[in-house]
Amino acid sequence: MDRKHLPLDVPTPTSGELPPGQPVRPVRPPEGAPHVLVILVDDMGFGASSPFGGPCRMPAAERLAGAGLRYNQFHVTALCSPSRQALLTGRNHHSVGMGVTTEMATSRPGYSGFRPASAATVAQILSGNGYATAAFGKWHQAPPAEVGPSGPFTRWPTGEGFDHFYGFMGAEMNHWYPQLYDGTTPVEPDRRPEDGYHLSEDLADKAAEWLRSQHEAMPDRPTFTYLAFGATHAPFHVPAAYRRRYAGQFDHGWDVQRERTLAEQRRIGVVPPETVLAPWADGVPHWDELDATSRRVAARFMETYAGFAEHTDAQVGRLLDTLADLGTLEDTLVVLILGDNGASGEGGIEGTMREHLVGHGFADDVAWMDAHLEDLGGPRSYGLYPAGWALAMNTPYQWTKQVASHYGGTRDGMIVSWPAGIDARGEIRSQWHHLIDVLPTVLDVAGLPEPETVGGVRQQPVEGVSMRYSFDDAAAPDRRRTQYFEMVGNRAIYHEGWTAGARHSVPWRMVGGHGSFDDDVWELYDTRTDPSQAHDLAQSRPERLAQLRDLFEREAERHHVLPLDDRVTERENPQIAGRFDPNEGRTEMTYGPRAGRLTEEVAPNVKNRSHTITVDLTGGGQDTGVLVAQGGRFGGWSLYCVDGHPAYAYNCYGADLTTVVSDRTLTGGEHRVAVELDYRGGREPGGPADVRLILDDAVVGQCRLERTTAYYFAFDETFNVGVDRGSPVTDAYPAIDNRFTGTIARVRFRLAPVDEAIRRERARAMTTADD
Repeated sequence: MDRKHLPLDVPTPTSGELPPGQPVRPVRPPEGAPHVLVILVDDMGFGASSPFGGPCRMPAAERLAGAGLRYNQFHVTALCSPSRQALLTGRNHHSVGMGVTTEMATSRPGYSGFRPASAATVAQILSGNGYATAAFGKWHQAPPAEVGPSGPFTRWPTGEGFDHFYGFMGAEMNHWYPQLYDGTTPVEPDRRPEDGYHLSEDLADKAAEWLRSQHEAMPDRPTFTYLAFGATHAPFHVPAAYRRRYAGQFDHGWDVQRERTLAEQRRIGVVPPETVLAPWADGVPHWDELDATSRRVAARFMETYAGFAEHTDAQVGRLLDTLADLGTLEDTLVVLILGDNGASGEGGIEGTMREHLVGHGFADDVAWMDAHLEDLGGPRSYGLYPAGWALAMNTPYQWTKQVASHYGGTRDGMIVSWPAGIDARGEIRSQWHHLIDVLPTVLDVAGLPEPETVGGVRQQPVEGVSMRYSFDDAAAPDRRRTQYFEMVGNRAIYHEGWTAGARHSVPWRMVGGHGSFDDDVWELYDTRTDPSQAHDLAQSRPERLAQLRDLFEREAERHHVLPLDDRVTERENPQIAGRFDPNEGRTEMTYGPRAGRLTEEVAPNVKNRSHTITVDLTGGGQDTGVLVAQGGRFGGWSLYCVDGHPAYAYNCYGADLTTVVSDRTLTGGEHRVAVELDYRGGREPGGPADVRLILDDAVVGQCRLERTTAYYFAFDETFNVGVDRGSPVTDAYPAIDNRFTGTIARVRFRLAPVDEAIRRERARAMTTADD
């Protein structure tokens, strides 16, 4: 059977490949191909988990490590979507159009957000060879413009080789009130947080159910399961009991924690004994520079994060127990990747309980957070710890997520277990590897070739190498000699033990320019003798630095990295980013009474422009509930009724909630409820606006918004007619049980054209990138 051209055709009597009378059988993998389980934890740094010396207790991960191998030189990209695309395709992220997250895509070849058909996923290859395949959890690889009821669905999990999908499509998700998909069908949990619901537990349950069903129906058919947790990405949502397990355990602060973690890493051998702490990041205070309130808040953030990590690990443990119960754990290749990038410094210097506030360039208020500490981890918070903890969770390396110039952004712990195929137990492997090496490893283990064509499309080369050579040979020479890194202008190159990198930006400043790329300072490290990149040799070895810089330029040209673009949050509004906008040019839109679950880029884009929203309805006099809403508790807007009184709420970043309530009520019969927003920001995104609430033809309320949402309302919430799904925009109505009790005929939008100044900003930014 020629497995280099997929899909395979089954042998049949008519083809002459099968003797008459012999039954036609479906395609199956080669004899001895194991089950495969790939588990990806989100936003966890190298120094966070206990198997790699960190303070977050993860016994299930330790269990896997004891039965297998820990890789201590495993690398990722510095952001979510790029890592996932590299993992599933075996190609570098720019090679497959995913230079940044899907929400930041532009029109550039390396940044389009569209995976080409010439880069088939591991799921497509395994499925084409007879594996049963399923994905659970975070996807974050489909273009945002395609995440809607009209698709197309070719870049959803079920279009990219997975038979089954249960999870969410975007960057992050509320773990208490998630908005999920079963395949391509929108679904929501039938339980609430007060009933004990949590997304991570739900994902593990669904994965276990699927594995059990596959084993019961066809135990001889190998499975490929991809479980990508939303944890430990913001928001930090965790049952209180897990947070309380760490009460008081981080009062010593992040400086001491780095020292403790490094000592433990040396003790267990995941770093060489000569490793020292890399320099502290400029601009981040040391623990003794904080006041008492800031320390108290910061310590609680870390307690919450550690509980979040341990809770996630508990779900991994439950899934491993399922495999053991089924009798398949011994013959399952388990790849546990403890982070898709380094720990996140995007919570800012202070940390935040309202992530979108910091994402738009505003620091959260420490005193406010201190007064609301009991909410941290629960449904009323949307937390992300201070940058100091991110630096500590990346011990012993420098910097954090986004910063591709240093290992703090790009090195994570990885564990491989396959008892039936790996003799070694509890050992450490120090071969230098990258996410793109996972796909060729899986194919190697399964006895499958890299396909030359898939669906008739010739495949571009797989850029990873198999790690199988290292499974039973700790001393095997590295087979990966060179690897480039780049993210939002931060860049680096690895070659034969040396690294050179240029940090361009800091991750806690996600809005605004970062200066000229020509002014960036390149650093040089010999990681053969300086594994933590602590000693910069740029001044003493200029010739080596010049060689590596030249190598980076060649690699960047080859993989479509250039031109560099350092924008972060600004690119999360398609008006400014310059990517495809499915609603561009539309100024009038109409939705029926059941329209809903529209993600931000599919919904009407009301940001930075004047607009009118009109709801035609029939009321009964005391109707209550949501007429139309977008977003949720941490950013959005809602037009609703309370006891017959129309009202409008605008929630800016979860920090400024402005509400207008009509003093007139609906009477029985037909009515028009409208809101008119006059945007006064001019060329500045997120500027002020004047709002008028209208009932039929009369203005029944008005207000001034001193600031509006500039770039995005929320990654985890949606647009809905007749209900506010997920968390509520305002507490004027409850979560979940807020459907309008009257009858909605239609909702009409009239949008002013996008301000020409904003279009000019888009053109200016793209020209700057060219330069």
